[in-house]
Amino acid sequence: MASFKAREIVKILQKLGYIKKRQTGSHLIMYNPKSKKIIPVPMHTKELKKGLVRGIIKQAESSEEEFLRLK
Repeated sequence: MASFKAREIVKILQKLGYIKKRQTGSHLIMYNPKSKKIIPVPMHTKELKKGLVRGIIKQAESSEEEFLRLK
């Protein structure tokens, strides 16, 4: 599993059809109007931990390979 920064995750989610809905504190809320899914992304300066990235990938109904390809 490759490491990702929060900004990279946001860019990948935007490529998958998610839009920035709002930001509360350090968490950016991404929304997909087609699937009506909401994914919170912590906007921390360091790289996100592997388990958190896997959770975001699972919520987006995507795969690690697709995230690496879109990176």
